[in-house]
Amino acid sequence: MSKIGIFFGTDTGNTRRIAKDIHTLLGADIAAKPVNIRTAKVEDLLHYECLILGTPTYGEGELPGLATGSTTESWAEFLPKLTAHQFAGKTVALYGLGNQKSYAKDFVSGMFYLYDSFKNCGANMIGSTSTEGYVFKHSKAVVEGEFVGLVLDQENQKELTETRLATWLKTLKLPLESSL
Repeated sequence: MSKIGIFFGTDTGNTRRIAKDIHTLLGADIAAKPVNIRTAKVEDLLHYECLILGTPTYGEGELPGLATGSTTESWAEFLPKLTAHQFAGKTVALYGLGNQKSYAKDFVSGMFYLYDSFKNCGANMIGSTSTEGYVFKHSKAVVEGEFVGLVLDQENQKELTETRLATWLKTLKLPLESSL
């Protein structure tokens, strides 16, 4: 059985592609096949000791969901279901996609809502990254001077994605392994 669950929310597929890349880089022996959050139940996430969760940011700092024009439910509809559950003892890392040029005032802010929700449910949050190399005005996803997870800008810095992803996964290796 895989020990790391990978869940993502998306309507366009960019976040799904990153989830598949994460799965490939980690290997099928320790990471489960990525699952779109629209098809998941909270119990599915609780099944794993470690989670890697991904989301794009829509519009002005919003999560994907029906209110943002997604064709199906996504993180916006899923997160309220967490309130009755505890993730104490679970390790969670996040990645977020955003556009720092078009949405500089709320760059990857959607990732903050995942961070806040899972942290409030007792999860051990890992995987914060530096804000260096990005140009933006504001992001809710910056906590204590760092992004709460890996940030990728597929519109303006796609050429940096492979390196950023590999570097991030290397920093997660020890915390993830110690949680398994």
